[in-house]
Amino acid sequence: MSPKTEIQFLCQNCGFDSPRWLGKCPACNEWNTFVEEKVLESPKAKAQVQKSQGQKPVPITKIEFKDEERVSTSIAELDRVLGGGVVAGSVVLAAGEPGIGKSTLMLQIAESLSKRSIVLYVSGEESLKQIRLRAERLGTLSASLQLLSETDLFAIEHAIGELKPNFVIVDSIQTTSRGDLPSAAGSVSQVRECAAYLTMIAKQTATTIFIVGHVTKEGAIAGPRTLEHIVDVVLYFEGERHKQFRILRGIKNRFGATNEVGIFEMTEKGLIEVKNPSEVFLSERAERATGSVITATLEGTRPLLVEVQALVSPSTLQMPRRTVTGIDYNRASIIIAVLERRAGLKLGSKDIYVNVAGGVNLEEPAADLPLAVSIASCYKDIPVDAKTVVIGEVGLGGEVRAVHQVIPRIKEAEKLGFKRIIIPKGNAKEISSKINIDVGLVADVSGALRAVLK
Repeated sequence: MSPKTEIQFLCQNCGFDSPRWLGKCPACNEWNTFVEEKVLESPKAKAQVQKSQGQKPVPITKIEFKDEERVSTSIAELDRVLGGGVVAGSVVLAAGEPGIGKSTLMLQIAESLSKRSIVLYVSGEESLKQIRLRAERLGTLSASLQLLSETDLFAIEHAIGELKPNFVIVDSIQTTSRGDLPSAAGSVSQVRECAAYLTMIAKQTATTIFIVGHVTKEGAIAGPRTLEHIVDVVLYFEGERHKQFRILRGIKNRFGATNEVGIFEMTEKGLIEVKNPSEVFLSERAERATGSVITATLEGTRPLLVEVQALVSPSTLQMPRRTVTGIDYNRASIIIAVLERRAGLKLGSKDIYVNVAGGVNLEEPAADLPLAVSIASCYKDIPVDAKTVVIGEVGLGGEVRAVHQVIPRIKEAEKLGFKRIIIPKGNAKEISSKINIDVGLVADVSGALRAVLK
């Protein structure tokens, strides 16, 4: 009796299945994401599942455990994001835009880990000669690094069983497929099932598996949303392809903190760690330029000093232009409205352009006050002192609210030679006498502008 085949429609965004095509997915509310896929139901496999008895429950008090031992990758910025190193049997998903440097990073990780154990690098996108050519350029040749050009999941499993490596890199999950599934590689069912199968292999053999993932044009990780739930760690590689800096951001980590970042510089020899990113981001700052303000932001536990730039010019359009890069557009609109209402700046007829230098995205509210100061600086044509740092959250009433972790920000500014820092008045009780930098306390936006724009 031949296996029964039925047609289902799967949402490419979240994996929701429907017996018929739908214009809008009821689960994720995205439009035109349903594609037709054949689902093969095997009676033999179904019977085996019914007969399987599985494992027996065990009292939690009888489970033996020990602290997870981490293996350093010898790449300090990567270890920071992973929480101190890779954990045996873990599955790490690394995603990013095409050309951002995912394969370069994976090859450097493979070479570093191959110094202590066998590493299997599986590529479904490149031939072995292409990988060797890139390895020659990066200087990542190692006899313990084994290459395999394969897309069939069961062939990869066979290679892992024969080689018994401690680390496996699969580049990428969208090109990997199971032969027993009728759908094409990269489809929702293939990505989900292949990721789940690789996770099972990792847990059963205590092998650490790195999986490379693609992203959609909207910037989300391609495949069903369950892909991120299956793996242990999700890393997102971001940055602009035409700029040299790359940011590796941890957005999920079962073995450590999330929101940690590692910063790299893309060179001809591959990705190089940036030891002091604040200094690098500020190295090309123009002297005495209006609309330029330095702020201290936190990326995970790491303080970074970055430059917020604003350009205000008369508009010839009926609707003035607002262009924002590196800061949430809605947040910038709120700050512009607060400056008009609470600080008396006439910005309604002005084009306003906002940018964060270095390609950094400022997501925390502490970037509100430096944004407001940069816009006011360009509007009034008064430069901000080059040795001043500004931080603070701005409310709709024009008040400047306290920010968290103000001491690490102050110490980072002090370390890089800044002489003055403007902080919210609500953070005054955290200031100690050991700080060797002039601290200015402000309670509202108008007071901050008077303190900075002199």
